[in-house]
Order: sequence, then C-alpha cells, then structure tokens
Amino acid sequence: MAARSFLALIALNAAALAALTLASEPARAQAASTAAPMAMGSGPGYHDPRSPFKPLQEVEGVVSWRLLSSVTVKADKSKVIPSFPNGVLALDKRTVKVQGFMMPLEPGDKQSHFLLSSVPTSCSFCVPAGPEGLVEVRSKTPVRYTLDVVTVEGQMAVLNDDPYGMFYRVTQATPASPAAR
Repeated sequence: MAARSFLALIALNAAALAALTLASEPARAQAASTAAPMAMGSGPGYHDPRSPFKPLQEVEGVVSWRLLSSVTVKADKSKVIPSFPNGVLALDKRTVKVQGFMMPLEPGDKQSHFLLSSVPTSCSFCVPAGPEGLVEVRSKTPVRYTLDVVTVEGQMAVLNDDPYGMFYRVTQATPASPAAR
C-alpha cells in the first residue's frame, strides 16, 4: 500500500511539473539558449551541493540519465503525456543497465520493488526528481538497501500511459556491476 501511495505522489508531481513546464515554456526556451549545458551526471532533479554524495557519473554500458531526461511532456486535462525521442524508444523491451540512488517503496533492508533516482534524496519526504529522473525497479531477488549508487540490469519498459505517472520501469532486475569507469 505504501508503494502505491508513493507512486501516486509521483503522478501528482508529474502533473504539476507539466503544468509549470507548459506555463513557462517561452522563458525556459530563452534561458536554454543562453544557459550552460547541464553538469555531467547531475541528472534531472536537484542535486544539493551540500549533499555528502557525489553526483552520478556517466558510465559506458549504463543507460544515461541525460538520455532518459530528454523526454518532453504535455498536459492533457488531468494527465501528463510523454513524448519520447527515438533513442529512448529504442530501449523499450531491451535488457539494459541502469544506475541510481535507491528509494525504497517497502519497509526492510532488502527491496524487491524500489525506485532508482538520478540524484540522491536530500529530504526523506521529498521526491528528488520528476518522472524523467526516476526508474521503477522490480527485482528477481531482493536488493539490499544502500545509500551508495546501485546498478541493476533488467528489461526496460518505456511507459506512455502509466497510471502512476512513471515513464520508466525495469523488471526482472538483478544487481549488476557497472562497466569499467
């Protein structure tokens, strides 16, 4: 039940994000044309500079958060409709490696259903990123909770109409070691 409530919160955040994005599109486009590129590995969401955790680094053979966050959204009544670029669509139904910071959805030190976030959580009551910065993971065997970066390998699903507002899900996941850094 806690997992469903948390996923519902993410869906509400996604709808709010889409509304803000659409409302500020002209200003965002102007800012994007003059802004420096996003720092490597900081991902969508906010990486608090006071965080004791280093931002994720891009790793060869691991899906890039930069790619996952390249999705665009539009609001349609009460839901968010994602538009995925071809690079993201090519990941659908493929076995991939994804890395991120674990956000448990159930109590306990071993998790079979959790979220991976592109940035570490800085508040235990806050979702650190929108749906473009989160991957829902369902693992074959429980994964021990850690504050360190977690890498899993499994089948990626790119979601167009998830009831909880998620854009990405990895199923049949197993812990994996990232490629050489």
